[in-house]
Amino acid sequence: MVGDAQIVQVDGRRLRVTNLDKVVYPETGTTKGEVIAYYTAIAPLLLPLLDGRPVTRKRWVEGVGTAQAPADAFFTKQLEPGAPSWIPRQAIQHSDGPKEYPLVEDVPTLVWLAQVAAIELHVPQWRFSSEGLPGNPDRLVLDLDPGEGVGLPQCAEVARIARGILSDMGLDPLPVTSGSKGIHLYASLPGEQTSDEVSAVVKELARMIENDHPDLATSVMAKAVRGGKVFLDWSQNNGKKTTISPYSLRGRARPWVAAPRTWDELADPHLAQLDLDEVLERAAAGVDPLATLRPSMTAPLPQPAKTRSSHRYPRSSAAPAAPPSAASVASVASVAPMLAENGTPGTARALSDPSWVEVKWDGIRAVGTWVDGRMLLHARRGTDITARYPELTADGAPFLPVKDAVVDGEIVAFDANSRPSFSLLQNRMHLTRPREIEREVIRTPIVYMLFDLLRLDGHDLTGLPLRERRTLLEDVIAGLDAPVQVPPVFDDVDAALIASREFGLEGVVVKDPRSRYRPGQRSPSWLKLKHTRMQEAVIVGIRPGKGDRESTLGSLLLAVPDTSSGRRRLRYVGRVGTGFTDRILRDLLARLTPLRVDDAPLDGVPAPDASDALWVRPEVVGEVEFANWTPDGVLRHARWRGLRPDKSPLEITVETPVEVPSIPET
Repeated sequence: MVGDAQIVQVDGRRLRVTNLDKVVYPETGTTKGEVIAYYTAIAPLLLPLLDGRPVTRKRWVEGVGTAQAPADAFFTKQLEPGAPSWIPRQAIQHSDGPKEYPLVEDVPTLVWLAQVAAIELHVPQWRFSSEGLPGNPDRLVLDLDPGEGVGLPQCAEVARIARGILSDMGLDPLPVTSGSKGIHLYASLPGEQTSDEVSAVVKELARMIENDHPDLATSVMAKAVRGGKVFLDWSQNNGKKTTISPYSLRGRARPWVAAPRTWDELADPHLAQLDLDEVLERAAAGVDPLATLRPSMTAPLPQPAKTRSSHRYPRSSAAPAAPPSAASVASVASVAPMLAENGTPGTARALSDPSWVEVKWDGIRAVGTWVDGRMLLHARRGTDITARYPELTADGAPFLPVKDAVVDGEIVAFDANSRPSFSLLQNRMHLTRPREIEREVIRTPIVYMLFDLLRLDGHDLTGLPLRERRTLLEDVIAGLDAPVQVPPVFDDVDAALIASREFGLEGVVVKDPRSRYRPGQRSPSWLKLKHTRMQEAVIVGIRPGKGDRESTLGSLLLAVPDTSSGRRRLRYVGRVGTGFTDRILRDLLARLTPLRVDDAPLDGVPAPDASDALWVRPEVVGEVEFANWTPDGVLRHARWRGLRPDKSPLEITVETPVEVPSIPET
């Protein structure tokens, strides 16, 4: 034993386990050792449900936190580097190459997963075929997700309704309280239908229940209409989606389990989620409600009879478009985002009544194209950044329940205080090697903040008012787990400015809710109001480093476009020599060295700065924080924030900070 590390024997396998006394669930004091003990004890019931399925894990490295302060988690698909060689694995082809998923077939693998904080185990409804390819699903699942004000008893009522329909179809549905909020219904299938065919049947089942019981249930994904109702989520039958496995722990405030239940239990008006101790007691008593969940059916899945009542699920006014061609994919992928002009509180208040105010996220603008069941990402200048954010783009990432879509948003990384951090995002922006990207997914998780929808199911939405585009966007992503969110909209410019300043945010963007989307244009219908003094600038020179920086660089010489003379030229705005890490210095030197030129690309550089300067072509854009402008137009106390590969030198504008209204006295 070294420190708190121990080498243990589990079914003939040697495993190194650490931090067994570490508290994983602070509200109950449940430790890592108890998590490992749970998975070891429940293995006889859990392993048959995982067998043959690729397992996606949700990990909480620092514990799950509390209900008031939940801790960060991340999904991982590729088997972790350093995983024991004896863990069986199977590759699935992804957009950026094959990924090897673990196959969880024995207790040692379960113990190893618990050791690396893989608390939740998610699987698809299919198993690998004998050829190592995804097979047809051998079970269906219907997720009953309670809306606001709805408890488990109402979910149970809807589950009983679904049971009646499924039983009439010759199926035997089995309930599982999800360990989170709702109930999952499973039923065995013979494996003769594709995932798309099963999804279509379960979708029709959801609509039937909604039509007959509109006061109890809805199949509409928009959270705004789910209050007081149970949302019937049929989409988890898609072959690229996963569901928490029965008997898996959940990363909630308490160690709840996705627990199989009996139908008699669902009649209990005090029905509640079960924790790991309760599930272990039931298992020890021989209670296994999912004993029959095996592909033993002999008949194909029948189609439910359609009801005469009309569907309530929102449909497009036109017929669905055909799947997009390669040419159309290339076309939508090149959409340039709409831009905001600098504004003031006065001009912002006059845009609309009430105002439409969003947080200005300190991240990277990204246009997302959803096509053929995957997301493509492009930065502002059209650079393909798909591979850099696999949690958004790889197979198994959040699945949009539409044929095609184009969304606009900001990729954001958050610091320990839950504030957007552009400096953290720098760790992700320039990576290209898959192993580096996998590592940074863990170190620097991101969220895709979506604020616009430009295309949906073959229809161009850019001519619609913003408020209508936003409603459709909320419908499209409703029910998706992070890292995709639609941020809230506020109706008071002054209050939003005050709050954003108090929370240390960059500022706000005020939009006219009637505005159409104008790709690639800077429109007065969108106004940005920024607190901090930040300026984008193009790098025009390097000053050599001295001392500790002798092998890299000392400072960068910066410029901004200037048209005051009637022609466009560069104006020198000073140098920046702080805010760099060693890694950033090496990266900058590697990027700038090939751009070296003999002559300065601009005039007006003071002699002290120009004396030892190494000039470069003005192509690379960065961003700095600074205290203020000097009278002669130089940045005072500039500090490096990072590169802006999403910007070109021609797009640089001189930013003006907004004056925040004072807080009224009470």
